[in-house]
Amino acid sequence: MGSGIMMQFKDLGAILVLGLAALGSAFGTGIAGMSAIGAWKKNFSQNKPASFMLVVFTAAPLTQTVYGMIVMRQLMEIANKGQYLWSVGAFAGLAIGLSALWQGKCAAVASDAMGETGKGFGNYLVVLGMTETVALLVMAFTLMLFGIISGGA
Repeated sequence: MGSGIMMQFKDLGAILVLGLAALGSAFGTGIAGMSAIGAWKKNFSQNKPASFMLVVFTAAPLTQTVYGMIVMRQLMEIANKGQYLWSVGAFAGLAIGLSALWQGKCAAVASDAMGETGKGFGNYLVVLGMTETVALLVMAFTLMLFGIISGGA
């Protein structure tokens, strides 16, 4: 590949990490949101109070987009120095996005359980926190890798 073509794709890793993380957040939030709406519908149809706390479950997968943006920013700085780490962006984005997807699935089940029983909010948040931790670790280790690549560690 000539340097002209390489320059056209210099930001590919950055776009991949943000795009894949955001896709995971979109899927996860959508899945959790559908379950929250179903739980509310069931509560309303039974004339039971519908917990607004299900919004917390629905919103949980959104943070992975922020993690993708943080990694994207660092990837852009590295790309502007002439290193194009497309695979790092692709795999970090995939891992962060999958964390959001699975967090959304866990949040959907939490919404169903909370809607049915009205109990267990703290327990459900702990599980959501565990799935969130995967994305946090990927972000932290990716940023650590960038420090090593840049000669800072």
